[in-house]
Amino acid sequence: MATAGNSRRAVGVGLLCCCLWTVTLAAVTTPNPTIIVKEGESAELQCSYSSDFTSPRVEWKFVNKDQETSFVFYDGSLTASYKDRAIPYPQGITLKQITRKDAGEYSCEVTSTGSKTLYGEAKIQLQVIVAPSKPVAQVPRSVSTGSVAELLCVENDGYPPPTFIWYRNKSPMQIAPQNSTYTIDPKTGVLKFAAVSTSDSGEYYCEATNNQGKQASDLVRMDVQAVGDPLLLALAQGLGDPLFTCPLHRVLVTHYLLALCTGCW
Repeated sequence: MATAGNSRRAVGVGLLCCCLWTVTLAAVTTPNPTIIVKEGESAELQCSYSSDFTSPRVEWKFVNKDQETSFVFYDGSLTASYKDRAIPYPQGITLKQITRKDAGEYSCEVTSTGSKTLYGEAKIQLQVIVAPSKPVAQVPRSVSTGSVAELLCVENDGYPPPTFIWYRNKSPMQIAPQNSTYTIDPKTGVLKFAAVSTSDSGEYYCEATNNQGKQASDLVRMDVQAVGDPLLLALAQGLGDPLFTCPLHRVLVTHYLLALCTGCW
């Protein structure tokens, strides 16, 4: 005989089974999670899905290098910026005339029509092979002898990432010279002087290179100013002319003065 407790348990099991039965499952995949193309070519972004609902809704989103998000395909149609250069199809989308601005992450998101619930997504990284743009040489215009100086070569468009070379007075600087006061990182483009001297004054520019080409920055002059020599002050007491000895250019010079001496070492 079924008791009231058994009946309640049976109803609970039935409700649980009903809830489990209505869960919607969707698997979203892509055969190529990373796509590399040259600038000007086309890129095919593929997205396949399987689900237990009959009216899937597919949307494509794009996140650029600055982490800004925009829609490529939304509510069944291409957005305005992609209408003339993209072709959607059931399992993907083709982008035409790729530029460096198209590099970033694309996501294919699948929901059910009329629902905002995300059932699955696939992400695709699009990398655009492009020659470096013109780099910017960030060079301090004036520094004092003995101080640290850091020169930067900035280039953010080239792919693969470029390597960097520095030039001083139109002559290439060695990457790892022995017994030198500077270092160059060819991957980051940083030229660093541990302690600059007047001989480091000159015109500098940098060059960014990858397998698609190279570009050079404008010339920027760096002047190294000698730190002022110490000023010695002498005060004489008593009668007679004072005798004052001052080292001038490392040579001792004696003057009968009641004043000061400059130009000391």
